[in-house]
Amino acid sequence: QYSTTGCSLTLHHTEKPKHEAVCEYRPYSCPCPGTSCDWEGSLEAVMSHLMHAHKSITTLQGEDIIFLATDINLPGAVDWVMMQSCFSHHFMLVLKKQEKCEGHQQFFATVLLIGTRKQAENFQYRLELHGNCHRLTWEASPCSIHDGVSVAIRNSNCLVFDTATAHLFADNGNLGINVTISMC
Repeated sequence: QYSTTGCSLTLHHTEKPKHEAVCEYRPYSCPCPGTSCDWEGSLEAVMSHLMHAHKSITTLQGEDIIFLATDINLPGAVDWVMMQSCFSHHFMLVLKKQEKCEGHQQFFATVLLIGTRKQAENFQYRLELHGNCHRLTWEASPCSIHDGVSVAIRNSNCLVFDTATAHLFADNGNLGINVTISMC
């Protein structure tokens, strides 16, 4: 199905659907969580789409930044999104608050590369929460936006913490997460 965009595999018809679901050459969906955006396009068009259709997303330059999530006490499911630009690539930083069990909310923080899975293997990210005599750190390779935030959460490939932990590190309802991107 994606031969016109670069896929050169020839498969038996029974193997095609499974491959097409994960093919690197399939169109990219809008990676912005918490929106009902139906945009699809090439990898090269993703950043342009985000800058024009999702203007509220802030982009910071550099390998070390602080991702500030404001008003973490907002009720219900909430997504905070920010972009980080370094090493000639763009990374999407996502903090997601959702109800995991009945009445029990959890926070999920992860980094996605605006790029392919193969490109994502070249990077490592570190998320750090700092508080009075406390530190919480998570290090991992970013996922590609082809996989998305839901895959990172489903595979536990993210920093996970509960509301009590969030309040331990928050300052007046705002949570600052130190984000460091490095090359492998």
